[in-house]
Amino acid sequence: MIDLHCHSVFSDGTNTPEELIALAEQGGLTALALTDHDTTDGLFRFMAAGEKTAVQTVSGIEFSAEFGENTLHILGYLFDPAHAELQSALEWVRDGRSERNARILEKLNRLGYDLTYEDLRRHSVDDLIGRPHFAAALIEKGHFKSKDKIFQQLLGKGKAAYVERRRFEPEVCVELIRKAGGVAAIAHPGQMKLAARGLRRLVKRLKEAGLGGLEVWHPTHQPHQSASFLRICEDFELIATGGSDFHGGLTPDLSLGRGFGELKISDTVLDLLRQRAAG
Repeated sequence: MIDLHCHSVFSDGTNTPEELIALAEQGGLTALALTDHDTTDGLFRFMAAGEKTAVQTVSGIEFSAEFGENTLHILGYLFDPAHAELQSALEWVRDGRSERNARILEKLNRLGYDLTYEDLRRHSVDDLIGRPHFAAALIEKGHFKSKDKIFQQLLGKGKAAYVERRRFEPEVCVELIRKAGGVAAIAHPGQMKLAARGLRRLVKRLKEAGLGGLEVWHPTHQPHQSASFLRICEDFELIATGGSDFHGGLTPDLSLGRGFGELKISDTVLDLLRQRAAG
């Protein structure tokens, strides 16, 4: 059993890469992919920790792609994390994140929330700051009791302290992953609020750009959705992937490898991804 979707403290998770490997080992997983948002910064530690165990490590990433009013995430697997063009692209995203954080902080201060960068840094690793860290700092300061409330009122898309982030077009995300030797897959399509026909159009468009997979199994997917996504994979010759989308303490009811208890991703999925990457 494997898990091809989880996050560490290097994006919006609460576990270190080493802790994720330990959890995977305890849970009897044979392989784990670290798919932090728009960064590969945790992969070296992740892979080094995996070498000390029987857990196979998979290089991963989750790109946030430009897709109008909708949310589109592109997962990447089995690529070279040191690939120069990929790292240059991620640097552009990282620079944009710093600008975005400054604007969010300014908005929150204007709204009367007394936050500083030091407050944010206490909840981050290596100054990698995102909206979850703003939420954690607001809770620590006593302004709110729950993360959900913060996103509903302040940090969610279109809310008072929201600021857009830099994103690549989805074709660019797919191409960057492919150039680095990996396989690209659309993440959690059930969260995209697209009708079946719209999803098929998107898959056709990205398949022409080199898309290799679709995340069929995800904790938020209902059985009928997974069945529909599986048919899309068959029709477009994509690899059906899956994972828990584990964020640690931010998703306390969800476990690595098993999601809400019913998730079970076969090792053969990773075999298929490796064959596609090699081909």
